[in-house]
Amino acid sequence: MVGAIESKIDIMVIGGGGREHALCWKLAQSPLSKTIYCAPGNGGTALDERITNVNLQVSDFDGIAEFALKNSVDFIVIGPDNPLADGIVDFLEAKGLKVFGPTKEAAKLEWSKAHSKTFMQQNDIPTARFEVSHDFESAEKFVRSNVWARVIKADGLALGKGVFVCDSADEAVDALGIIFKDGKFGDAGNTVVIEEKLIGDELSLLILVDGKNVLPLSACQDHKRRYDGDKGPNTGGMGAYSPVRLYDTHKDAIKKHLLDPIEKSLADGKLSFKGMLFAGILVGRTESEEPTTQLTPYVLEFNARFGDPETQALMPRLKSDLLPLLWACTTGTLAAEKVEWQNDASVCVVASAENYPETSSKGKAITVEDLGDRAFLFHAGTQLDGDVLKTNGGRVLCVTALGETIEKARENAYKAIKKVSFDDMACRSDIALREVGRCLST
Repeated sequence: MVGAIESKIDIMVIGGGGREHALCWKLAQSPLSKTIYCAPGNGGTALDERITNVNLQVSDFDGIAEFALKNSVDFIVIGPDNPLADGIVDFLEAKGLKVFGPTKEAAKLEWSKAHSKTFMQQNDIPTARFEVSHDFESAEKFVRSNVWARVIKADGLALGKGVFVCDSADEAVDALGIIFKDGKFGDAGNTVVIEEKLIGDELSLLILVDGKNVLPLSACQDHKRRYDGDKGPNTGGMGAYSPVRLYDTHKDAIKKHLLDPIEKSLADGKLSFKGMLFAGILVGRTESEEPTTQLTPYVLEFNARFGDPETQALMPRLKSDLLPLLWACTTGTLAAEKVEWQNDASVCVVASAENYPETSSKGKAITVEDLGDRAFLFHAGTQLDGDVLKTNGGRVLCVTALGETIEKARENAYKAIKKVSFDDMACRSDIALREVGRCLST
């Protein structure tokens, strides 16, 4: 096959969260992988003898390039959004390195929500109607003049916390004040996108793209809100599960309204993208529409990288070798690849600091007992202090468990997370519960 990996290669994964641990874990299983480096990595990658942590931050482009060239790294996989937005792929490719991930311009689908919404509009991808504002006064005027304008989004990257779903004009104006006047999100809040509220159920779809072709992975459902019942502030994600019955039900519509337009935009030259395109989808209706059985798959947002914690839910289910799939995205040979999945379902539950997302946990000793052979522990905010594993972040650990059904996977995940502890540990108790209810009702 043209572009195939011909011998074992050295790989470097950029990032230090749960997503990157899961990617390293899966890539290390490939018979085509040799050394796996992770920069900077975390306590979990440090404990895995197949993975070597490299003390380089994701923003240190010069250091990453120098290390990769000096150590003859064959393939670099970018995890987080910030270095993509800052042009790490452009920088490393200019050094002659092979990189999985989109260029800075292509990643604009994530780092500018205004650009992303315009792209959807121009390519007939269903999305909520919207307005873009660059200052508080015009945004407030628009919100008070349009009863549908109740979702406020900071335009730039905000760690998943820059979205406000409001129930009134006053609440929406308060959100505008947090963004524009308080400057909570810095430069990411210089522009806002004001949207109509959508009503329905969400799912996450990760899509491999090689510049010409798209290959969707199995769908996930992420739980963004901090507390049970989807209450509290938005977070980076408190858990996820896969597969999702909602996707199976609306698979044809999602292909028609999302995957086909993406492939057409690639063919027409309207989009230049290689890497992972992550679509947040809501299947439902706008708030102003009357309830109907005819539901539409609306795209809420695009991300330009693997999701977190979606990746932790997907990797244990992935039967195929991940490495050739990522490699094919960089060589334009994705059409020759197929993806196979385990029959099992997966549920992952995030163990966070008690007061996350307001505060993190640092320096608390972590104890881990045997999770059993159906559960996997992916580290996020952890570090090794000598031989002692300690907390070092807001989202600390992610426990993923497999099961013959979502109900069984959920049972296994919550059984396994009881084997993990640190002083200020907290987690949601309702991850995948709604999906279990759907399955039991059919």
